[in-house]
Amino acid sequence: MCQLLGMNSNNPSDIRFSFAGLMQRGGNTDTHADGWGIAFYEGKACRLFLEPIASAQSKMAEFIRAYPIKSQIIISHIRRATQGSVCLENTHPFSRELWGRQWTFAHNGHLKNFRSLALASDRYTPIGSTDSEYAFCWLLESILQAFAAPPDNITDLWQFIYQRCCDISQLGPFNILLSDSKYLYAFASTRLSSITRRAPFGQAHLKDCDMAIDFKQTNHENDVITVVATEPLTGDENWEKFADCELKILQHGIVVGSYLA
Repeated sequence: MCQLLGMNSNNPSDIRFSFAGLMQRGGNTDTHADGWGIAFYEGKACRLFLEPIASAQSKMAEFIRAYPIKSQIIISHIRRATQGSVCLENTHPFSRELWGRQWTFAHNGHLKNFRSLALASDRYTPIGSTDSEYAFCWLLESILQAFAAPPDNITDLWQFIYQRCCDISQLGPFNILLSDSKYLYAFASTRLSSITRRAPFGQAHLKDCDMAIDFKQTNHENDVITVVATEPLTGDENWEKFADCELKILQHGIVVGSYLA
């Protein structure tokens, strides 16, 4: 299956350190060699980089690792194909428009009989052949049918997204990162972990390559940064594992909403 990496912060930050570890899992320290992608939000839209090749051997991934693109919301994914061929249209993150904002989605898992989720219209049509993109289209269509516009009470939307994620998880593992440019939604049906870094900042060392960092040298005193990953990327920090079927909504680096069955 695949692996996920997300970041949410109160100030624009780069993800070079965490991405340096993740990209090694794409064909070097692990077998997720069928494509990689990353989305950096800026306002209502995001910069999206995708390649259907192993990230560990990608010159573009190396550029992303070295170049400090700063954002408050970042979603990344490395793929091990279980459904759909290895090609650009099947490479995560996927992106669609809703309510004048760019929504982005990445998935870890394998959904059986995913076409049992009936698409009621052609508003969101899959481009590729993955279960992941199909589930994303179904989720957005469900949101649009329930809310023609963003609801006045945002928790109504959060609760709805949680319920739909629980529905989809009945078909198989559904661990996702989702964003609408305002919030980062992280749902774990089986596995996700997170860590929040804030002052006093410490040091960390990546598991997948010989790279360490002193966050005191790279962050400001008021920075709050939460990183979410399929598996912890560092071995000397206390990552918190999500409960099964747990949704966390992050904004400005902190959890602003949480749902658990």
